[in-house]
Amino acid sequence: MSYELTGKLLAKYEIIQRKETFKTREFVIEKTDDINGKIITNYVKFQCVQDRTTMPDRFNLGDTVKVLFNIKGSKWNKDGKDNYITNLDAWRMEAVQLGGNTAPTETNTYFDIPANESGDDLPF
Repeated sequence: MSYELTGKLLAKYEIIQRKETFKTREFVIEKTDDINGKIITNYVKFQCVQDRTTMPDRFNLGDTVKVLFNIKGSKWNKDGKDNYITNLDAWRMEAVQLGGNTAPTETNTYFDIPANESGDDLPF
């Protein structure tokens, strides 16, 4: 199942080569909501993997972006105790204009390639 969150890009971290064939990168989105007159700010850390690790490079700190992501969980056992971790795996980022609309530089969902002038998503 896919989720989305819109907020301000607050931090971008370096790419980490986890194994010879696996790399990750984290970034943080600041999400502020007004709940009954009380301002609540959350800081949400996302992970992107493999060819998606360059995705945050297209955006500047402070930009308002929409992040599309999946929730993934892992379990492992260490010293007889079960441990769990949850990752928010980002697979797409879009610029957001004031008023909440996606900027016209939207990218193709799967390949993350800019759409061509004719309006279709094919890069050729």
